[in-house]
Amino acid sequence: MFAGASAILVLVMVLLWLAFRRGPAVRKGGPAAEERDERIWIKGLGLAFPLATLAALTAYGLVVGERLLPRPGPDVVTVGAEGRQWAWTFTYADAPGRATGGHPATSPAGRPVDVAITSADVIQSFWVPRLAGKLDAVPGHVNILRIEAWEPGDYAGLGAEFNGPGYAGHRFTVRAHDAAGWEAFLAEETP
Repeated sequence: MFAGASAILVLVMVLLWLAFRRGPAVRKGGPAAEERDERIWIKGLGLAFPLATLAALTAYGLVVGERLLPRPGPDVVTVGAEGRQWAWTFTYADAPGRATGGHPATSPAGRPVDVAITSADVIQSFWVPRLAGKLDAVPGHVNILRIEAWEPGDYAGLGAEFNGPGYAGHRFTVRAHDAAGWEAFLAEETP
């Protein structure tokens, strides 16, 4: 995307430079030749090149965006995230009956995780800036957000939606484990 945008920027800058460089001395063919010249510049380089580049960038963006959608797969882990006014509770499809509230959300590193986000009482925004964008938690509705931590560690998250006094301190942690740590988490006894 950056390369395509850069190509368009460079072309526009070259065209701008050529427009300022071209003076009255260059116009020897008369008004008809000058008008033909301008049509080639406008239609060929001013319309065709940007449209072709933007079409290629759109196709690329659609392919990349399709891979980011939460589709089922053998490696996908599902974690439920239920927001309340100032707290999150996390549940795990691979560990039925286990819920962590006030503790870090747990996920495996290097595997896609679909977070099923909802809320019990107020509209929330689930956001882990280093792993994915924001997605709203709406009472009575489940939104799915795909996240993936590339390496084990703790990732800071927050509820980024005003939902009453004290919302600014509404933070949580996503703890990504290596494969052995994830298996140990799943094997723990449910309290």
